[in-house]
Amino acid sequence: MIGKISDPRGQRVAGLLYYLYGPGRCEEHRDPHIVAGWRHPAELEPPLRPDGSRDFRRLAGLLNQPHDALGARGHARPVWHCSLRAAPEDKLLSDEEWAQVAADVMHRTGLSERSGEDDGVRWIAVRHGPDHIHLVAMLARQDGRKPRLDFERYKVRDACRAAEQDYGLRSTAPADRTAARRPARAETEKARRRGQDEAPRITLRRHVATAAAGAGSQSEFFARLAEAGVQVRQRYSSTSPGEVTGYAVALPGDTAKDGEPVWYGGGKLAPDLTWPKLRHRWQQDGNGTAGPDATWEQAAQATREAASQVRDQAQAGPDEAGDTAWAAADTLYAAAAALGDPGLRQAADEFARAARPPHGRIPRPAPAAASLRQTARLIRVLAAASGDPLPAALLLVIEIAALIDAVAGLRAAQRYAAQAASARRAAELLHACCPAPASAPAPDALADVLPRVRTAADLARLGFPGGTVPLRRVLDPQAPRPHEPGRYAPPPRRPKPPPYRGR
Repeated sequence: MIGKISDPRGQRVAGLLYYLYGPGRCEEHRDPHIVAGWRHPAELEPPLRPDGSRDFRRLAGLLNQPHDALGARGHARPVWHCSLRAAPEDKLLSDEEWAQVAADVMHRTGLSERSGEDDGVRWIAVRHGPDHIHLVAMLARQDGRKPRLDFERYKVRDACRAAEQDYGLRSTAPADRTAARRPARAETEKARRRGQDEAPRITLRRHVATAAAGAGSQSEFFARLAEAGVQVRQRYSSTSPGEVTGYAVALPGDTAKDGEPVWYGGGKLAPDLTWPKLRHRWQQDGNGTAGPDATWEQAAQATREAASQVRDQAQAGPDEAGDTAWAAADTLYAAAAALGDPGLRQAADEFARAARPPHGRIPRPAPAAASLRQTARLIRVLAAASGDPLPAALLLVIEIAALIDAVAGLRAAQRYAAQAASARRAAELLHACCPAPASAPAPDALADVLPRVRTAADLARLGFPGGTVPLRRVLDPQAPRPHEPGRYAPPPRRPKPPPYRGR
């Protein structure tokens, strides 16, 4: 079960009620009705007018009363909206079961606790589809106080996981804070109107991750972003002039209504792209002076050793390999940028979540991780120095695929389901980019075939495993084929004689 809190919050509850009871954007709303609320649903259901429409005046007035009593102390956007959706393969929950799920969400978030419904916020749960409900609440308590919304999204996630266990629904990953922020609907629609393949947030996330992978300092990081054509805005400390304390990025041409660029901070792109975490993984070590072929081989060797350490630590101490898994994403992003392969870029995007440390923790530094980050910086230099890096880098990509497989086993041993699934998808994409060479036929297989070769015709058939082609098809490709519908008609059969009828 997935819970999604709308952001930003709404201003008028009446407009949301009209939408929930309306036909929907694609006529997907069927039989809208209230299944739960701060009162019994029968008392809150909006009545029908003679023309068949709903009258929301009483319900909207009851929801607005506590907020109106707060006056100027109330929220400017007081409408809290959360949708809860079950997986398509889950069983169909009844209205009573959905009511229990909705009450548990309101209790865990602290908006309306089970023992204090008369003091909490006023809320309702509307169901207009078989697999989801909508929670609507006004952020004003009935005891005259404003509710607290600390960690509301994580509390909703806990309520969804509890519902999965109670009703036997599909199990989803916990809120481990490793998922990157998805583009909002407005961002996706804006990109589609402009003919862009993806939202600017996704493009900027890839640019920033690639620049961080190939940089060893903050100046080099900002230089890499400038080379990629990304606009950068740095934030400086107010107490220590010249010290960078944050950054934001924007794509050229991506502007708001006022014509200003749409800026995204590092934390708005991904949890591991914040400024403190970027500074933590940059290390001032040498870039190496080995030749192109030797360095590609060294990069492959470093990746192979890191994969071996991850496999060993997955059995002994999984937490010790966190930094190595984090650094593996840098190597994959650097390889994708150096080779320019779309499949590698997609694999890097998929693997990003598997590499991030859960709950925002910075893992303990590991020598293998330092070697992988050094490899990521060398890949960029070598790709620019060599004309065609693919032959030398193919072995590195194969070793990276083995490393991703090892990280998938690590996350599975740690019981991080979402991260393990992300690593497995990335490994599948990498194996598709570098398929294993076809192996030679086994001697036993040849021994089974050769005894059947007795004539020249038998030998010719082995040379054409797909079958022979008639000469008329070679001379005229449009010639009719036997037994092909519409192009060949069998000769008519002779009519059967009438049955003999004796006198």
